[in-house]
Amino acid sequence: MTNQNVVVPDAKQGIDITVAMTLPKSLFSPAVPEPLPAAPGGYFTITRKRFPKMTETGGKTSSWVDSMRDSSPTRVKSTTSLSEPEDKNSWIMREAVKDVARYFPTAIVTGRCRNKGGVLFQPASEFLPMIDEVYNVLLERTKSVPGAKVENNKFCVSVHFRCVEEKMWAILVEQVRSILNDYPKLRLTQGRKVLEIRPTIKWDKGKALEFLLESLGFANSTDVLPVYIGDDQTDEDAFKVLRNRGQGLGILVSKVPKETNASYSLQEPKEVKDFLRRLVEWKRSSLQGQCRV
Repeated sequence: MTNQNVVVPDAKQGIDITVAMTLPKSLFSPAVPEPLPAAPGGYFTITRKRFPKMTETGGKTSSWVDSMRDSSPTRVKSTTSLSEPEDKNSWIMREAVKDVARYFPTAIVTGRCRNKGGVLFQPASEFLPMIDEVYNVLLERTKSVPGAKVENNKFCVSVHFRCVEEKMWAILVEQVRSILNDYPKLRLTQGRKVLEIRPTIKWDKGKALEFLLESLGFANSTDVLPVYIGDDQTDEDAFKVLRNRGQGLGILVSKVPKETNASYSLQEPKEVKDFLRRLVEWKRSSLQGQCRV
């Protein structure tokens, strides 16, 4: 198996954790002679979660507000963020991803604008002028909603409502939805504490995952195991792809129970870092054993 380059995001720790990698199937089979080594200080678990199938949001404002409330539970602060500076956590996560990429084909799947690193595919380039225009309109429209933050992610526009009082959510939704009347080629989607306006193209993180597997030559491979780790609503499309394929592991990062297509979950970024590090330790141990033979 050849190593692939990795695009490491600069996103803050705990935000947009989305890692896709392919592992040898034997890693999760009884053929493994020894279990993965324990992380320093003890063990962590990957919990199996079974939840109902995801439901789509309706067109009414009340439906959007209900969906915003359901998908935006009160976040439990990570013990990692309490004990270490945020920038240090981001650096540690990037290093963990880099280490994994040295041993397993690894990619970052993101809807955010990437200003550095290699980008394999960008399917919405023709919409860039329209996205810029909508961003400027939203900046003006949302000024009346305290706490609302508009972000231009180049290929989509995000409206964050994390700091908006719940009683203002309906007003914010109406302001955002009203813009779509003038832009029929754009659609409104929802993530965790965020509304996003994006092009109406048949492209999502599930399509991106399928594209990556095909590009890397793993689409029809039976001896690799795709693993996708994500913490956002937009990652559900990738989880669904792996579930429908019947091959691969979707891992949701969340401290609270959610409806999800993922098969397993980790509670916080620190557990993701521990999981990635243990994969690297297993691979290094395996290679050292081969050298001794």
